[in-house]
Amino acid sequence: MSDHTRNGTALRRSPNEPSVAALLADILAPVTGSPLPVRLQAWDGSCAGPAGAPVISINSTNVLRRLLWRPGELGAAQAYVTGELEVEGDLGDALDHVWATVRERGLGPVLPTVRLLLRTARAARQLGAIRRPPPPPLSQARIGGRLHSLRRDRQAISHHYDMSNEFYGLILDGAMVYSCAYWTSDEPTYTLADAQRDKFDLVCRKLGLQPGMRVLDVGCGWGGFAVHAARNYDVDVVGVTLSKEQKAFADKRILAEGLDGRVDIRLQDYRRISDGPFDAVVSIEMGEHVGRGNYPRYARALYDNVKPGGGVLVQQMSRQGRHPGGGPFIESFIAPDMDMRPVGETIAMLEYPGLELRDVHALREHYVRTVAAWNERLESNWAKLVDVTSVETARVWRLYLTGGGRAFRDGRMGVDQMLFVRPGSVGRSGLPAVRMKSGAADG
Repeated sequence: MSDHTRNGTALRRSPNEPSVAALLADILAPVTGSPLPVRLQAWDGSCAGPAGAPVISINSTNVLRRLLWRPGELGAAQAYVTGELEVEGDLGDALDHVWATVRERGLGPVLPTVRLLLRTARAARQLGAIRRPPPPPLSQARIGGRLHSLRRDRQAISHHYDMSNEFYGLILDGAMVYSCAYWTSDEPTYTLADAQRDKFDLVCRKLGLQPGMRVLDVGCGWGGFAVHAARNYDVDVVGVTLSKEQKAFADKRILAEGLDGRVDIRLQDYRRISDGPFDAVVSIEMGEHVGRGNYPRYARALYDNVKPGGGVLVQQMSRQGRHPGGGPFIESFIAPDMDMRPVGETIAMLEYPGLELRDVHALREHYVRTVAAWNERLESNWAKLVDVTSVETARVWRLYLTGGGRAFRDGRMGVDQMLFVRPGSVGRSGLPAVRMKSGAADG
């Protein structure tokens, strides 16, 4: 008989019993094919899988318990963020290796079939893991109420954006811009902050902003666009957000830059805006949070809040497939109730109230570089991030940025700037015929 440990409890296993790693490999083999795409290292010290493959350490029977109760992506993500499952080396390299194997072998998504669950249950019984599910990680979202009600939307936004401004400051650029940047240079001295500035400038040029205009920013974040437009284009901006942390940061920056009276950041739902119409409206990566059922109301709010002849620019992520929210991990840990769709469907929904489409600008490759810059800051500031949040939250964001960057790189997700106009009298668009007067090459 030999002794091993499971969650601090000694287990006695017969030498004739299969090792923990062998049992786990037996579960995975029908799903992944042979050989395993990874090398498993179990809590009893046993290993299975080819040498040289990425090493996955299974540190607790909780991994099996989570996969029994939450099969597939969510159970695996819960185990990873808690450290019950560890990936040795670079997480991105390991994911690339696994996905390459999936493509080479023509494997489909892992579905929790009855056969797979029975195999997992048998292994879990042998390992003494048939118990109640472990509690969800502390970093997992806990929200309630009717989907996309005002109350629930506030909870969902607060979960993601109200962690702390100090946390986001360690990942984002100095202006705290949390959306796809626009990279116009490959020079080593060209930074994430430069690319975010160029994104805001691109938006302002597309909208043809002129001094004295009044602009609405729906989902204004930490106020980056509002400050840029007011400072560089001499316009007045009203921004709305549901995040108290974002408003607090934006208000301090507005005062510091002497823009008090020119920029007004409100803690307000887009459904409650009542002082339009504005000369132009912008909404940068906010529409993903609206939900499919509420999207017509959001589109109508954009239309109602812009003057005839005024431009509306929406920057929004797109996605195809079974998971419009981004998948079980994203929906449970990052952005509850998020909803994405192919860009064509979004355009049709924005056109419905009467907006006229003028331009679609795909920025997918720009998001690959943006997420890479955020991930680099996350890794370089790892110790500080752990101090201001927790190891678990930092691991959530490592998984989020690593997977998200590859989703854009591989074309599973996209992001687009869509320019619309509310037609004026006798069908006149109101936008200048040449709207980007700088002559910059926009690609």
